[in-house]
Amino acid sequence: MTAPDSEPGATSGTTPASSSGPVHRATPAPGSAVRLDGPWTHRDVAANGARFHIAEMGDGPLVLLLHGFPQFWWTWRHQLPALAEAGYRAVAMDLRGVGGSDRTPRGYDPANLALDITGVVRSLGEPDAALVGHDLGGYLAWTAAVMRPKLVRRLAVSSMPHPRRWRSAMLSDFAQSRAGSYIWGFQRPWLPERQLLADDAALVGRLIQEWSGPRLPDDEAIGVYRRAMAIPSTAHCSIEPYRWMVRSMARPDGIQFNRRMKRPVRVPTLQLHGSLDPAMRTRSTAGSAAYVEAPYRWRLFDGLGHFPHEEDPVAFSSELINWLKDPEPDR
Repeated sequence: MTAPDSEPGATSGTTPASSSGPVHRATPAPGSAVRLDGPWTHRDVAANGARFHIAEMGDGPLVLLLHGFPQFWWTWRHQLPALAEAGYRAVAMDLRGVGGSDRTPRGYDPANLALDITGVVRSLGEPDAALVGHDLGGYLAWTAAVMRPKLVRRLAVSSMPHPRRWRSAMLSDFAQSRAGSYIWGFQRPWLPERQLLADDAALVGRLIQEWSGPRLPDDEAIGVYRRAMAIPSTAHCSIEPYRWMVRSMARPDGIQFNRRMKRPVRVPTLQLHGSLDPAMRTRSTAGSAAYVEAPYRWRLFDGLGHFPHEEDPVAFSSELINWLKDPEPDR
């Protein structure tokens, strides 16, 4: 793994994307599987040696939305207009290797992915951003807040503990390790990609349904995620960050990353979690407050699962916007 302070174009210690076939630079047209129509505007921005697709709405302070697995920018379709109406410049980006962003051969370690995020902030011409991350996007938002604190104004994370807390829970908590068994399964070569893509990416739909609470996404939404996963090389690139997270644990690059993450988060932080989340247990996530030396707020959504921003978008957006507007977010 390249050190966080390296130049753009850093590489990771993971297997190159080319090992599962040719590298694809996705350029979907409007109305395709990625550039879905709506009140937002689509465009590409260059950052950290790659090209990233974004959807944006509104004017005001930047709020950058970061999706998780197995989704892409469209997971924030409810929050984009809500944030724009509240007076923010809302931008949802596709992470490296997903959606309309470049599928590069390397660069899927969290330090480099975090540099993608802060690079997008700079490319948008903004001095800083409030980062809002879900699942893997939350893991990277934690990382960016530690690595580039001057570019992160506030931090909101949903369904993902601090990286050090995640590592500890996966290694020492049997219940969390079992809940995250899909991550252990990703360590196998070739097979996880094939499983994700089988039967028109049917596994994507099953994972979203199994991880959701009673308010399941409808079939149309699940179809959107299945089609996006079917874009060539997306399955491989989506899995690569998880391979790094596990395989690097005993390697020098992973040990270095874990040490770097000891630095406390020093920006106001909001942690959002669904009480019925089966993929990331509440107990695992709640311990993240120990890594924040700033105003910290915990919000547990009763009766929601792993995707609270989609399962109850009104409650999620209201909580987020009220916190963003609060000049003194207390503990």
